[in-house]
Amino acid sequence: MQFIRKMIKDTKGATAIEYGLIAALIAVAAITAMGALGNTLSNTFNEVESEMSK
Repeated sequence: MQFIRKMIKDTKGATAIEYGLIAALIAVAAITAMGALGNTLSNTFNEVESEMSK
């Protein structure tokens, strides 16, 4: 019975899970931002290429 009470009071695992969720959220946001930036950059280079070809 003491083991169960001790497990309920232990919050180290919960903190680790929270940090993992925060890291995953930051990773998703970074991937989304980099994807949008990559598309914009690609369009810019294509526009410069077409202007230089003229």
